[in-house]
Amino acid sequence: MLKTIGGFDRIGEENAFAVLARATALASQGRDIINLGIGQPDFSTPGHIVEAAIKALRDGHHGYTPATGILPLREAVAADIHRRTGCDVSPDNVMIVPGGKVTMFMAILMFGAPGVDILYPDPGFPIYRSMIEFTGANPIAVPIREENEFAFSAKEMLSLLTPDTRLVIVNSPANPCGGVTPRTEIDMLVAGLAERPDIAILSDEIYGQMTYDGEEHVSLLGYPEIRDRLILLDGWSKTYAMTGWRMGFAVWPDQLVDKARKLAVNAWSCVNAPSQYAGIAALTGPQDAVHEMVAEFDARRKLVTAGLNAIPNVSCATPKGAFYAFPNISATGWKSKKLASALLEEAGVALIGGPDFGIFGEGYIRVSYANSRANIEAALGRMKDFLGANRPA
Repeated sequence: MLKTIGGFDRIGEENAFAVLARATALASQGRDIINLGIGQPDFSTPGHIVEAAIKALRDGHHGYTPATGILPLREAVAADIHRRTGCDVSPDNVMIVPGGKVTMFMAILMFGAPGVDILYPDPGFPIYRSMIEFTGANPIAVPIREENEFAFSAKEMLSLLTPDTRLVIVNSPANPCGGVTPRTEIDMLVAGLAERPDIAILSDEIYGQMTYDGEEHVSLLGYPEIRDRLILLDGWSKTYAMTGWRMGFAVWPDQLVDKARKLAVNAWSCVNAPSQYAGIAALTGPQDAVHEMVAEFDARRKLVTAGLNAIPNVSCATPKGAFYAFPNISATGWKSKKLASALLEEAGVALIGGPDFGIFGEGYIRVSYANSRANIEAALGRMKDFLGANRPA
């Protein structure tokens, strides 16, 4: 028997893909399955973006590109960041990567090691903890609490810092809870981290353009006192409905950008060329499709929140960002993962149990409203009927 070394016995995964596989298998058997599990826009990539990739192929862009990405795309990223946030970014600090996960993989790999502490949000994107444990570092969960509107508490996060802390991960707007952390909390966090120049910060802002009810997305790029150790994670997947294109970007500080480039050379060489030209078209072309998609998500957000709150023993705080709701199901008596499994197998509704996002996720399930209003309404009806007719064993 082969025995792996390093952290491969500790590495986890993203259970949303396991639920997707099971939902797909059931559907292939003729079952009527409504998928509110996967975090993927149900819209098509806008046509002008697709055409840009086709043109790039026809124009002969079939070869390697620089490991950090083609310069016109890095310039377009820098210009887009300035347009949206007012922050100046050099294209030399921008790296184009094959999906947003790659940035967290690199950042955690750079700073994770046995004896090191890394703070991450919980409930949060499961790959944070998986990668931290892979490196042998200590995963320090920062509780994301419903009573705090699923925003992180700067005071609580700062209280968890130790002399061994080397990396802090923040995520707003947040997956899985839909929380948006207000500027006052971010100001407080930055003020505290300013006293610890030995700590790097990874800011996952992949949902930065998806906020509602006038909520402000505050980018950590706007804080010059931490820019020398800030790593920004963003990309095209959510904003432009480009999940399958595997396109992300990062902004690295001067002292880390060449290390990130070397990791790219060792791991994937470069991102495929035609997708990079599509990325330029996305950022420099019309943004109407983005605004229309977010407006539709907003309508679905209201629909799913009202529908969940109409189910007996279920309560749902109104999400302020991303495209997820995180209803509290503890009063139903069901354990989260058991309920999610039963809803899929018996009611044909795919959801994700809260514990798949961390130790503080018990008592909740994640509902993605990246599906049509008709499907959301049908799924809510099935959930209500199932919970009305079934008690936990």
